This record gives sequence, C-alpha cells and structure tokens, in this order.
Amino acid sequence: MQSSEIRYFLAVVNAGSLSAASEQLFVAVSAISRQIQRLEAQVGVPLFERHARGMVLTEAGEIFAHQVRKNMLEMEYALAEIKGLTAVRRTQIRVACTDGMAFTLLPRLFADFRLSNPGVLFSLKVGSTQGVAEWVRNGECDLALQFSLHAERGVEVIGSWPAPVLLVMHHSHPLAHGNQVSLADLSQYPLALPEQNTTVRQLFDLSCHMSGNVVEPVLTCDNFSTLYHFLLRTPLAVTISSPFTVLYEAETHGLILRSVGIDQLNQRTLQLQTQSGRPRSAALNLLLDFLHQQLNALEEPLRQRWKP
Repeated sequence: MQSSEIRYFLAVVNAGSLSAASEQLFVAVSAISRQIQRLEAQVGVPLFERHARGMVLTEAGEIFAHQVRKNMLEMEYALAEIKGLTAVRRTQIRVACTDGMAFTLLPRLFADFRLSNPGVLFSLKVGSTQGVAEWVRNGECDLALQFSLHAERGVEVIGSWPAPVLLVMHHSHPLAHGNQVSLADLSQYPLALPEQNTTVRQLFDLSCHMSGNVVEPVLTCDNFSTLYHFLLRTPLAVTISSPFTVLYEAETHGLILRSVGIDQLNQRTLQLQTQSGRPRSAALNLLLDFLHQQLNALEEPLRQRWKP
C-alpha cells in the first residue's frame, strides 16, 4: 500500500546508500534515484545529503521519515482491527531486549504467557542499549525490555525496576561470604566481563576508575551466556550482571550474588518500554500487563537473594 517513492525512500534510509538499497530491492540505482528526486520535488526540499559514502538524511528528511513510519504503523493497526486482531487470536508480538534479558528471563516469561495465550507468537531481537532504543522509537518492535541509565526520547516506560550491578561467583568462592566485598578484592581473581558498550560494564568501569582500581578481565564478550558458562567452569572467576539476568540459574548452579557498596553500581533500572503514542492491540496490552505483574512479583524476592 506504499507508493514507489515512499518504498524506495525508506529503503535508502535503512540501507544508507542508493547502491545498498538497489541490492535489497533488486531495482536499478538509476530508478531509485529518479524516485527519490521526484519525492524531493513533491516535498519541495532535499531529503538527503549526498556523500561519496552514501546518503544521509537532512533535517527535513528526518522529519519526513518519522512521519512516514508513524503513518505506516497507524495503517498496520487499522488493518489489524479490520482483520479482527484486536481480539487475542493468532498474532505475533515483536519484542526487543538487551542481551541479559534474553539469557533466561524472557524465554521463561514467553513460555508462561503462552500457557494461557497459545495463539500469541513472539519475535525477539537482541541488541545494544542504543539499538533497542532506536528500534522502539522507529516502531520496529512492539515492546522492549532493557536496562537503562536515563529516560529515552520517544519511548513510553510502562514499568521500571531497580537493576543494580552485582558480582556473580560460585558459592564456594573466597569472596562469597563474610565482609563487604570491595572492587580491590577482585584484583586477584579472574574476571569475565561484558563488552564496554553495555550499561553494566560502563557502570563497573566508572566505579573502578573512581576508586582507583585497574580492571583487566581474562575474558570479554558481548554474549552473557558465554561469560556464564566460563564462570561455571572456573571456580575462582567472577562476572557481573543484574539480578534479573541470573534469576533462575544462580541457585540451580550453586552461584551467589553479592553487591558492592558503591552508589554508581545502583543507577540502572530495568525498563519495560513501548513507542510513545502508538496504539496497542489487545494481545500487546495483555502481554504488557502480564510482564508488569511478573516483574513486580519478582522484585522483592530478588532483593533478598543478594548479599551486601
């Protein structure tokens, strides 16, 4: 239901160049270029800045792209209503999250939700904090669960829960019991840490820097499952995570969570997010209510699991 100009415009926006859009659409570069020029003539201003490496939206182009995406979402919702999908029937919900949420929590919540709603299907995308926020703003997902340090523009926060950065270690680890753990105590043990583009690592590095401690991990990876399985096979290793990330696995594998008494490590929250101002289907509202209830119910037991 899109015109060729709009379809080609969005393809160039997403791909970043005429040649990349051409490969995706199987349409000649010259044809896409003509449609873009026709669209710019209709709008009356340039929508792209042309560079040797590709096409970058102008300020007017940003406004136009946002409005086009918004109109597409409204059309999708209208079609869903017409087809009767405002009832909770067979429908797909697109979810986005950061890596920690994809480890065990979300798979379990999806499975529990489908016990009562077997017609709901899920599509899950896992990305960085910046990537997930962009997916929400652009309407590329219906909801997101991610750890956040601040409010995101264009994002409606349905719920927020404290998600401090905790140390994860074996129950038999020398630091697992006794006095308050300090960052200096970690220097003699192998650290397995997430990449530096994650909020958990950023807060950890900031705390180390402010306390004068040097961090040198033996393993760095952007996949928490890798860090976790390394930890299981290395009795003296320590990793970091939120309590939500290892909620179900820690007790099963004899692990313990300990906090470090530093304010910076308590600044994160786990947020349940949707695109601001976007209409919601009945299935999505049902899922949002379910997730909100489940996470509320988990908050207090989680607080009792980690030791100061």
